[in-house]
Amino acid sequence: MRKIFGAAIFVVFSGAASADITVTFGGDWDGVTVPDGQQCHLHGGNGATPPISLTGLPDGAAVVVLEFNDKSYRPLSENGGHGAIAFDVTGMSAELPAVPELSDELGDGIRVQHAARSSGNYASPGYLAPCSGGQGNRYTVDIIVKNAIGAPLETLTDIDIGRY
Repeated sequence: MRKIFGAAIFVVFSGAASADITVTFGGDWDGVTVPDGQQCHLHGGNGATPPISLTGLPDGAAVVVLEFNDKSYRPLSENGGHGAIAFDVTGMSAELPAVPELSDELGDGIRVQHAARSSGNYASPGYLAPCSGGQGNRYTVDIIVKNAIGAPLETLTDIDIGRY
């Protein structure tokens, strides 16, 4: 189920292993259009990931991995083509701050799981912001909730973060 309220988007997922997980985007992210200025540096932006609030995390959640993808560009369309960022979490909820593009220095409890698979002028040691040049590409995030030993507890896929 998806509910849009103001500038935030709420996505509720029901999983057999846990209560409903609710995903809320902060800032100007609405899941429809990539906010102005959040595109990559090559297209005049100063992009960062959307800030994300999660509630209803399953018992044992220790890490949340966000895998960013461009569903319209096959080479970067899955498995974190635009980068994967891991956040240490505790409890049933988490506030995941925005992470800037082109950086692998992200602060305590946040790390690059793997860099964007882009190359040349588009290369990034971490996250690469939407970089289609305004072609209307569909950008998504997959959310993988893991326990302390890295075993997946829940996976939410193809959550729209916007088109650019």
